[in-house]
Amino acid sequence: PARRPRAGPTTEPDQLAQALSARLIAAARAGERPSYGALSAELGLPSPRVQALAALLEAGMAADAAAGQPFSAAVMKARLSALPARGFFEAARALGRYDGPDEGPEAEAFHAAELARLRAATTS
Repeated sequence: PARRPRAGPTTEPDQLAQALSARLIAAARAGERPSYGALSAELGLPSPRVQALAALLEAGMAADAAAGQPFSAAVMKARLSALPARGFFEAARALGRYDGPDEGPEAEAFHAAELARLRAATTS
């Protein structure tokens, strides 16, 4: 696969949000599932990196919901799971898109559907 240039360290919130959005869309198009640690390092986020990434992802999910779009954060993969981290499901519940648990068959089905919607939206 072609290597993308690293986003590089940046501290501007709008630049971070734009870089994150572009990276999530690129991951969806490529069928990639980046980890939180790897993506936060790639974006050059300040410590605590994963918490900074989580905040950006949650803000992006709110923007996606407001626009009626699939959650771009659905491409994320927790370190020890095929699913995104618990915060993904917490944000989806807070935004009114999901009312189930953070793990198990219901979470897996919701995530698979959201990921399929995202991939369809980014490849059309």
